[in-house]
Amino acid sequence: MIDAREPIIVRSPLRGEWHSPNTPGTKIPSHGTNKLGSRYAYDFIQVDWERKGWPAYRVSLAQYLLFGVPLDEYYCWGQEVYAPCDGIIVKAEDGYKERTRTKLLSDMSNAYKNAHYFDPKKDDIQSIAGNYIIIECGDNVYAGLVHLQTGSIQVSVGQNVKKGDVIGRVGHSGNSFAPHLHFQLMDSSDIATANGLPFAFEQYELFKNGTWEKVNNGIPTNKDRIRF
Repeated sequence: MIDAREPIIVRSPLRGEWHSPNTPGTKIPSHGTNKLGSRYAYDFIQVDWERKGWPAYRVSLAQYLLFGVPLDEYYCWGQEVYAPCDGIIVKAEDGYKERTRTKLLSDMSNAYKNAHYFDPKKDDIQSIAGNYIIIECGDNVYAGLVHLQTGSIQVSVGQNVKKGDVIGRVGHSGNSFAPHLHFQLMDSSDIATANGLPFAFEQYELFKNGTWEKVNNGIPTNKDRIRF
């Protein structure tokens, strides 16, 4: 499929330094599927750039593999999430419980099950999305912010938001390997049936050759160290 549509420009829903392990800047579909509006979706985590492998958690690799990691040991868990566009809240689903820690094998099993057996006609979309917000940004353009921290959503359906308003916090709810923000644009407010839309970020900085360089209307890759 040829992607002929020009990317929509939005503001980042995050602040500070981030890494995107799954991004349309590296491959399309970015998550290996066009389902659930995720063709051009980004995942964002925070990592320790000085440690080997850029871990997203403070503990050792051995603890991660053997015992899992409590959510508050992840750098990005609880970070504020901001509205990426002016718009109206059309969905705001909270109350889906997060697992208290990551566990590699059970999280992988859960992800496999959801990827292969999720049925949008009968299964609850929150089993995939967890706590999530959908903002109508324009005609047939909807922003989905997914896997939010339980109890963190600060907006309600029908509320108008401005670009940059705090709307929630990064979490680990739903189909999530580790705390992160999953962010996508769609042509529908129904995640189960939506098509993904391409988009870029109006401004960020890229760490390159020891300095920060400004990027306008850019799409980061999975190798980039970026700062919003």
